[in-house]
Amino acid sequence: MTLRFGVILPGGTAREQLDQAVLAERSGWDGVFVWEAAYGIDAWSLLSAIAARTTRVRLGTILTPLPWRRPWKVASQVATLDQLSGGRAVLGIGVGAVTTDLPVTGEPTDLRLRAAMMDEGIDLIRAVWSGARVYQGEHYTYVTDRDDLGEVARPVQERIPIWVVGVWPRPKSMRRVLRCDGLIPGHDPSPSAVRDIRRWLTEHGAPAGFDILAEGETPPDDRAAASATVAPWAEAGATWWMETRWEMPHNSADRMAEIEARIAAGPPQAPS
Repeated sequence: MTLRFGVILPGGTAREQLDQAVLAERSGWDGVFVWEAAYGIDAWSLLSAIAARTTRVRLGTILTPLPWRRPWKVASQVATLDQLSGGRAVLGIGVGAVTTDLPVTGEPTDLRLRAAMMDEGIDLIRAVWSGARVYQGEHYTYVTDRDDLGEVARPVQERIPIWVVGVWPRPKSMRRVLRCDGLIPGHDPSPSAVRDIRRWLTEHGAPAGFDILAEGETPPDDRAAASATVAPWAEAGATWWMETRWEMPHNSADRMAEIEARIAAGPPQAPS
C-alpha cells in the first residue's frame, strides 16, 4: 500500500503559510493541511489561496471541529476549495478539542451531543454536495427550493474525502469511521494498532484505498533515519504520513525556520 506524505502547517501568518505550502509542493510533498481554531488565520481562505498557487498537492484541514461549525457553511467552503483546486480538497473533522490553549466560545462541550451533531453534519454535507434540497435531522434543518445553488457549488470530485477522528477500538467511533473515507487516530497509535485497524476495516467492508493517517516528526538532515521512522507505519497499512510540529509557540521565528527547513528537505520516503 502506497504511503503518501503530507505536512501540517503549525501556524504563522497567512503569507508565511502560503509560502510554506508553495515550498511543500516544490519539495515533493503530496499534501498540505492546516488547522482550524475559533479565531486565527481562516483555514478555508488560506487553503483557497494555496489552491491558486499550486497544482498537485492535496489540500485540507486537520482538523475542522464540525459540531462547532454550520455544516452547510463547511460544505460550501470545501466545495469552493474543490473547484478552485481542480479536485484536490479533503475535509478532516472531529468533535472539537476542549483544551485550555484554545478559545472558549460557549459552544456545546458535552461529548455525546457533539458526536450526534457530527454524525448529522456528515450526512448533511454529503446531501448538499449531491444536490439535495432538503435535510431534516434532530440538530440541523436545511431546506431550499433553488436548484441553482447546488448546481454552481457542485464539487469537482465525485466524492470529496472526509477523514474523521476515530478512537480504536470503540465500536461506535469506528462505525462512524466506516461512513467516511479516512481515519485520523484519536489517540497516539502504534504500528501494531494500525495493523489491527486495517484488518478490522477490511473485515467490515471498507474499500482497499481507505485512508489511515499516521503523524510525527522526522529529521530534515538524515534521510535514512526519516525513512526508518515511517517504514513501520507503511508496513502496517497507513496511507498518509503527516509531518507535524505541534509544540508551542506555533509562530515563533525558530518554529517558522524549523518547519521551512523540514519542508524544503522533502518527504521521508518509505522503502519500496
